[in-house]
Amino acid sequence: MFSIFRKNSYLIDLLEGITDFHNHILPGLDDGAKNIEESLQLIEQFRSFGIEKIVCTPHVMGDYYPNTQETIHSALAEVRSQTEISVNASAEYMMDQHFMEIIEQQEILPVVGKKVLVEMSYFQAPINLNEILFRLQNHSYSPILAHPERYAYYHHKFSQYEDLKTRGCKFQLNMLSLSGHYGTGIQKTAFLLLEKGMLDYISSDAHRMDHLEKLKKIKIKTKHEDLIKVLVDNNKKLFA
Repeated sequence: MFSIFRKNSYLIDLLEGITDFHNHILPGLDDGAKNIEESLQLIEQFRSFGIEKIVCTPHVMGDYYPNTQETIHSALAEVRSQTEISVNASAEYMMDQHFMEIIEQQEILPVVGKKVLVEMSYFQAPINLNEILFRLQNHSYSPILAHPERYAYYHHKFSQYEDLKTRGCKFQLNMLSLSGHYGTGIQKTAFLLLEKGMLDYISSDAHRMDHLEKLKKIKIKTKHEDLIKVLVDNNKKLFA
């Protein structure tokens, strides 16, 4: 007798052909890969998932991770010299005063076109968030907010998410948020945002090999599979 119920899918089975545009695999720039050996291991693991296009996004965060176009491109050149897959570079910009200066100096490295990956503190949103978004868009850039599900101060204020969407922010889901990796509250919010149709893209935010090992174990319920496929298709269209 055949079961009428479909088995849950593994997330990685849905990812083939996407470009991972949020990760920390460039060597020695932030809290991600420490050296070129780790970078290449991460790339090979991505490749095993069917992901052969990567945009690397090291943190740019004031004096803590003071990366520049020069430091990022230097690390990118080292990686490119030792791999055959498509690797490009952007950055994950903390929306702080330093970012305002980067905007004015026109030193942004976009993910693609005029799309810029931005993040906020996990403790509170920037006091001048609206000003930062206005300044960014006034320079013809479009913000992609990294991992909105991880900002716990918005979890009980969904109107804040809706406000960000009306201000032109696209939302990028972290793959690991679909598991309990960051905690059950973040996992719950990730699925809620997914079900409400508020998410736009999906990427790994991988820092280490154990992150990619955990991705291999994530199962997606049948009711969420089509919603995840929408994010995957959006990702592919972004880089088409």
